[in-house]
Parts: sequence; C-alpha cells; structure tokens
Amino acid sequence: MSLLVVGSQIPVPAAATLRGHGFGRVQRPDGPASVLGIGTANPVNCMRQEDYADYYFRVTRSEHLTDLKAKMKRSISQKSAIKKRYFHHDKKLLGAHREFLDRAMPSLDSRQDILASAVPELTAAAATKAIAEWGRPATDITHLVVSTYSGAHMPGTDHRLASLLGLAPSVPRTMLYMNGCSSGSAALRIAKDLAENNRGARVLMACAELTLTMFRAPHVGVIMHLEF
Repeated sequence: MSLLVVGSQIPVPAAATLRGHGFGRVQRPDGPASVLGIGTANPVNCMRQEDYADYYFRVTRSEHLTDLKAKMKRSISQKSAIKKRYFHHDKKLLGAHREFLDRAMPSLDSRQDILASAVPELTAAAATKAIAEWGRPATDITHLVVSTYSGAHMPGTDHRLASLLGLAPSVPRTMLYMNGCSSGSAALRIAKDLAENNRGARVLMACAELTLTMFRAPHVGVIMHLEF
C-alpha cells in the first residue's frame, strides 16, 4: 500500500499574469509535477517467502498436493524477488470463513464485506505518513486519486478514505477499480495531469491492494492463484 502527495513546487505568480497569457495558461503551474511526500503501510500479518508454500498448503488443508507444492516452491518461492508477504487474513479469519477455502462455496460477498473497511483503513495509515512527510495538514489536499483491485464498493474506498482523513467534501475524487497490475501507473498519470493543469493543486494518490481478494485453496488446473 503506497501513498504520494503530488504537486508543483514552482512558486505561484501574481494573479496579474492573467492578462496576456490567457486563462488556461494561468490555470497551469509553471513547472512539472513533483512528489512532495511518500507513505507506505502493510497489514500486520507477515511471513517470509521461504515459509509461504508450507504455510499456504497447510492452512488450506492441501498438503496432499505434493507435486503442486513442490512446483510452487520451485517456480515462485525460489525464483521470485519477493522477500516477505503481508496479509490481512490470518488463521482465525480463514477458520471463520470456510468459503474462502472451499471453491464450491460462494465467497464474493464475504470478501467484499471485509475489504470494505480493511482497504480504506490501510490506505489511511499510509496517507497519514505521506502527509506528515509533506509537512502540511490534510485539509490542504485539493484532489484525491485512489486505485484498487480489492473490492468495487459504492461509496468506494475514495469516499471512506476522505472521511478518515477529514478531507473537505468539496475535494474532487477519482476512483479507479479493477486496473490490475497497471493500476499504480494509471493513478500516477492522473495525479500528474491534475497537478500540472491546476495551479496550487496538491493531489493525494493512493494505490491499495489486499490479497484476500484472490486467496483460496490451490487447484491443479489454476496455477495463478498460487501467487497470492
């Protein structure tokens, strides 16, 4: 989970520059967008990558799939650059939601109910750090851009995050859902455009994911889920 505060650091000229430059020119800053603060946050449950395969097949009661477990260790655990994995879910949560492990049971509603609060809370933790590094109050944020693959709620993560941070209701919000691995790049592009086309803009950009969205028991024919 990462947060950026984006804006232009070029001083704002006097309003008198309106004459001779055109309205559009005055609306834009004189310099490119800059990153003013960065904050990150992770779920509390952490596991080292080399221990993950044993944990995953144990907690999903799939230790009989020895060949698949060996393939996961060989192709994912050993060859990826991942050092640690962070999770919102733990053994207690998985025990209370059998549907997360049983592929025959519907689980989307249960996952969405958990993500509805967990994603905004994680996002707010990172945002607080980014705003602190920036050194100005959250009320100075002028725009909010949020991207996530974890849920598709209405009101969305952007609305809940704005409430947690105490942003003004008038702050324009942009919510990006289901952009997959490119979601961070899409959010950065929008934040950059907002900062470079609105004089004095201070854009808070958030990109948040929780693997609870895809976590489930392994299946021989669906290797992709082993990554989560």
